Amino acid sequence: MAGFDEVKATFWGEGRYGVQPPLTAEVVRDAERRLGVRLPVSLLEILRVRNGGVVAERWNAFPTGVRTSWSGSHVPLDDMMGIGSHDDWLSLLDTAYLVEEWGLPSPVVLLSGDGHCWIALDYRVCGNRGEPSVTWFDVDDGTELPLAADFRTFVERLTASESLDPG
Repeated sequence: MAGFDEVKATFWGEGRYGVQPPLTAEVVRDAERRLGVRLPVSLLEILRVRNGGVVAERWNAFPTGVRTSWSGSHVPLDDMMGIGSHDDWLSLLDTAYLVEEWGLPSPVVLLSGDGHCWIALDYRVCGNRGEPSVTWFDVDDGTELPLAADFRTFVERLTASESLDPG
């Protein structure tokens, strides 16, 4: 398991796809107001390095230990949304629309997904001001899988999908 600082320093992959303008304190305050939650400090640390985009191959999978519709061994994290509205790319700010569109529970903040499956900050237990867990939601089969107790732990358990059995 990698340390948070190691992952943070090497988290982002190549390219500009999905990258929002640099994160500012004003953007964070506005996002938290619009989302109605307090975002985890560890998430904001990573988004201050780069505000969304492609995740480095070294960190593009979260091992599950159980079969999901995606794989027998993991869920993907090919990209992660930032905060903003640049170039019509999805952003954490699109959560309310996407939750309604895909019939997801609330309150959550979506981090990554394609519509059929999502990785989200899950505020249902901790409340809007608490430290959210991270959950995988599979819309097609109506399942959810708790991944980590908090975002920092989630990040520290990320690994390369190529290192996992595709199952």
